[in-house]
Amino acid sequence: LTCSFHDRLTNNACLAPAQPIPAFVLKALKKIHPEVTSKYYGCGLVVPECLEGCKLLDLGSGSGRDCYMLSQLVGEKGHVTGIDMTEDQLEVARKYVDHHTQEFGYEKPNVDFVRGYIEALKEAGLEENSFDIIISNCVVNLSPDKRKVLSDAYRVLKDGGELYFSDVYSSRKLSDEIKNHKVLWGECLGGALWWEDLVRLAQEVGFSPPRLVTANVITVDNMELEAILGDYQFVSATYRLFKVPKISNKASLVIYNGNITGFGESLEFDAQYTFKVDEVVEVDGEVASILSHSRFAEEFTFQPPGGPAGCGVKKPKVCANTRTMAPNVS
Repeated sequence: LTCSFHDRLTNNACLAPAQPIPAFVLKALKKIHPEVTSKYYGCGLVVPECLEGCKLLDLGSGSGRDCYMLSQLVGEKGHVTGIDMTEDQLEVARKYVDHHTQEFGYEKPNVDFVRGYIEALKEAGLEENSFDIIISNCVVNLSPDKRKVLSDAYRVLKDGGELYFSDVYSSRKLSDEIKNHKVLWGECLGGALWWEDLVRLAQEVGFSPPRLVTANVITVDNMELEAILGDYQFVSATYRLFKVPKISNKASLVIYNGNITGFGESLEFDAQYTFKVDEVVEVDGEVASILSHSRFAEEFTFQPPGGPAGCGVKKPKVCANTRTMAPNVS
């Protein structure tokens, strides 16, 4: 489950990360076997924060590059599972389990790979309430049943768990011509979800409203495809969805303690909130619920509103939607 090979893409969705790659992530990537890296055909890089000791699932794991990178970040006490439908890719990933166990200095493997479909996690043997985090890298758009992907992800996540994923979104619902165009499908555009449908589907299956992390406009360098796409616009965006209790309307003051690996000075949580260490930031009820009921709970001090606010950064919302961060594709 990947987009077309990079050298055949006619859009920029896979060319550059939306944010600089942290040094500790680059260090982890350098330890991965060259064959795993060379046979990985995913787009970009998806690395959530606060991973130590977590149990993580990668949807559409391919040759295992992201799994092996993340297996270093979760540490020996954490675990990473990759699921993919392509046996050839899984063979490459499984081939190097022992190699990476030794390379990382672990006594036993903390990564495994299963064959299956991202819409059928139960059938693949993945248990309910078993993962802290799920990631996905430009894969959900290739699924014909995106609701099932989200509902299965919600089912296997623990309470407080997160789906952190990057994908392609459109400015409005796609026409049948675009959906059925083989080249556009291979370009990860034909399966793009209208971002408002993501908002609706996520909440219908139980997730908190999606939080936008980053978004880049996708440009298409092909006149024939441009003619078919017309005034449709696309973005490559990373969202975070949480399995937390229904949102309280109560705002809260939070203080980031700076203890997350690689984020000692500040934590850029999403496109709206950046938390600087030891500074008081007022957050809305949605974010307060997420922070206090997820793995981030121990990384913040919480205070009732009304106290002094500090210099934490709260950015203006990307769109007029007051509940959900949305990519600006207008």
